[in-house]
Amino acid sequence: MELYLQPFKKYAVFEGRASRAEYWGFILIIFILAIIILLPISLMTGAAYETVVNIFAVFLFLPSLAVTVRRLHDINKSGWYVLLNLIPFIGGLILFIFAVKSGDQGDNKYGPSPKQMTST
Repeated sequence: MELYLQPFKKYAVFEGRASRAEYWGFILIIFILAIIILLPISLMTGAAYETVVNIFAVFLFLPSLAVTVRRLHDINKSGWYVLLNLIPFIGGLILFIFAVKSGDQGDNKYGPSPKQMTST
């Protein structure tokens, strides 16, 4: 569970690398939180619902951006690739492929492998 909470501990840290487990664990936690928080609130109407959704999105923007950049670093890609999200459908598909790709073995220009750091 500690590994999945890393993005929250590194709230806005864009340096270093994030393993697949760290990235997808973060996505899973966000998905569960969204169901727990937003599903009951979806019964609300109008401004109250929109306010809660906006607060949820603002709170998660930086950690999700940071973990995505660190995940790109793990496959030796620049964090600027996150801007692919601006291309409808294709950009998200490319980032999804990058997210499921295995990280570089050993060190790369963004730091040591997160697998080596957790196994020692």
